Amino acid sequence: MTGSQDIDGVLVQWGERLFYPANRMVRGGGSPKFRGASMKDRAAWVRARIAATAARRAPQVMVKITGGGRGMRAIAAHLRYISKGGRLQAETEAGEFVTGPDAVRDLAEEWRLGGSLIEAESNRRDALNVMLSMPRGADPLAVQRAAREFAKLEFADHKYVMVLHDHQANPHVHISVRRESRYGQRINPRKADLQRWRETFAEKLREWGVEAEASRQATRGVNRHHPAIWQVKAKEEGRLRNLRSGRSEGTRTGAAHENSKQAWSRIAVALASSSDPGDRQLASSVHRLLQGRAAKEQVPPQQDRSATGREPQPGR
Repeated sequence: MTGSQDIDGVLVQWGERLFYPANRMVRGGGSPKFRGASMKDRAAWVRARIAATAARRAPQVMVKITGGGRGMRAIAAHLRYISKGGRLQAETEAGEFVTGPDAVRDLAEEWRLGGSLIEAESNRRDALNVMLSMPRGADPLAVQRAAREFAKLEFADHKYVMVLHDHQANPHVHISVRRESRYGQRINPRKADLQRWRETFAEKLREWGVEAEASRQATRGVNRHHPAIWQVKAKEEGRLRNLRSGRSEGTRTGAAHENSKQAWSRIAVALASSSDPGDRQLASSVHRLLQGRAAKEQVPPQQDRSATGREPQPGR
């Protein structure tokens, strides 16, 4: 049997590659869970992520940019839309609650004048629309609380409005963010930022007792390309002749999946060599995950259900 310290070292080394890639952009540098933590605590965190991903197959959060308003007319229309004309309660970055059409109209006017003037029509996006979602069955209030804490962290110094939608199958929160901060800096999220947003949202959900993960597709052994909303609608209406394969392709995608398999394999070997029954049970879960990936990789793209369409998206 391998010593516990050696096993912890392997878990941290390869777990960081799976759950916190080296090129990940994190405010303050490094994972919040790993920064300044002991090897034992870091290994415990990796074990928790392994158990959730490989054993329990915990629900994955979704964080999606749904668009952005070009000019105040479009922004005001989106505020009316997410608040259902003021019927749903909206919450601002200051913790103030906005209800009713007049209050929503006043809020839009505050946004128009709160910083650089937002013209009625504009060629640039003055707002960013984000949706945070969990699958069916999640507690809507927990989703709302987690979204509130997420927004305070990620959109600090920006005006934003958030609205919970719990009248559909899956609870989700719409957040509209004024892209220009109070200091004149504009938010411009990249792919790494979106992954960080997913991880932040999942972490806040777990703090409220909701099991949630934000693993990358490569970590889960998923290889799926989601077509844009306009492509899906065009296909449904018969206006799109060719829709890309549901599988992501390319050298970078292949390398990410190979690196993920290597990390899972190293973790499985380390856990299997442990004297702790819990570790060995985790190793069995990882082996099953790897076997499932191997079997799925043998399925031709045209037979893969993910290639025939996109995953169900939450209603707006």
